[in-house]
Amino acid sequence: MRLIDTHCHLYSKNLQPDIDQVLERASQAGLSHILLPAIDRESHESMHALLARDRAEMRLIPMMGVHPCSIGDKWEEELEIAQQHLRNGAHEYCAIGEIGLDYHWDLSWKEQQISAYLRQLEWAAELGLPVAIHSRKSTHDCIKHLKPFAGRISGVFHCFSGSMEEAREIMDLGFYLGIGGVATYNNSNLPELIRELGIDRVVLETDAPYLPPVPHRGKRNEPAYVKLVAQRLADALEMRLEELAERSTQNALRLFRINH
Repeated sequence: MRLIDTHCHLYSKNLQPDIDQVLERASQAGLSHILLPAIDRESHESMHALLARDRAEMRLIPMMGVHPCSIGDKWEEELEIAQQHLRNGAHEYCAIGEIGLDYHWDLSWKEQQISAYLRQLEWAAELGLPVAIHSRKSTHDCIKHLKPFAGRISGVFHCFSGSMEEAREIMDLGFYLGIGGVATYNNSNLPELIRELGIDRVVLETDAPYLPPVPHRGKRNEPAYVKLVAQRLADALEMRLEELAERSTQNALRLFRINH
């Protein structure tokens, strides 16, 4: 059985004290790849340093982009640094991410967030890379600004927790839904939503160290727990875990154009 964690902040300080054990548990859980979204310049060095921990049975693959919560008074500088990483060719990035909009914490930089989002969507179109979209309390606007790029780029709405209507809009644009630990929570509508929509446009993720699935709520999340998300969806779809794992893995390989 193969699984892919398509969104994991593996370089987070919370995961470093026992990183070797974290990676070993991920490998034992069946993970073949862990994809690492970028946040901003403060995390680039630690993210890139982890790539040396690639192992025969499991690959770590980075993304490059600027998180919407990192858009502030130096947002243009952050974009320039990210773009330099994309240009210099030192690393093979699988996506532009994590990019998007966040209306939860602070709306004072909303217009700059939109500008940064649009500029990074343009990078994706120019480079032929998919995008990983953060859309906390902003799914409608993320979709709206994405529509002019329809047919030019693909990607995933990371940590999707929106409505059925939004899910259908996202899928109509050729995008995928990133489903993580929230799907295991008692009040989540995600299992029912996926039961109706199917898994042809679903990829799995943890967003570790954040949003741990049941029974680990309130504790640190880690990539091995993507198996718990897979099991929850398999139960909802009355499907064998192995089948759901393989189909979601194939979706991720196709979306991020991973061939090894």
